[in-house]
Amino acid sequence: MTMDEIINFVDSLHGVLTIRPASGDGSPAISWGDTFFYYAPDGVPPAAAQPFATVVTKNCPGDEASALDRPDTFRVNIAAGKEAFIRWTGHAPREAAVSEVDPSAADTVMAHPVYGTVGWLAVVNPGPRTETATRELLSTAYHLARSRHERRAEPPAR
Repeated sequence: MTMDEIINFVDSLHGVLTIRPASGDGSPAISWGDTFFYYAPDGVPPAAAQPFATVVTKNCPGDEASALDRPDTFRVNIAAGKEAFIRWTGHAPREAAVSEVDPSAADTVMAHPVYGTVGWLAVVNPGPRTETATRELLSTAYHLARSRHERRAEPPAR
């Protein structure tokens, strides 16, 4: 899968706000070239919400294990929820576990090297082995974000 295929797939889901920071738009330089996906049917970035998925194109301070400084390398990060995390990793997010997966391995679903403890999964350069799983995990993350948004938007019960 290419970055554009992933971005187009997620961007096509109803109510998704896709943010692609770039030079000159006021965003921090560290985010330029990356992509952030929010469930925001009104088109306004949620003030306190995290994105439900991201595509990152470079190493960040403290997040170098995936070796994203290699040519043509990117990582999809997905908040697919505890159930999906357990299914893919064999343990709960908060359980300390030494990953047997090399965080720079391509086309492999793994715990996010930094945010795995909060349930994020990651795939470096999704390919034939992980294309279907990546789409399914992105869809799951989207539905979870949409459900959270809808719960917040409901009027309080009287």
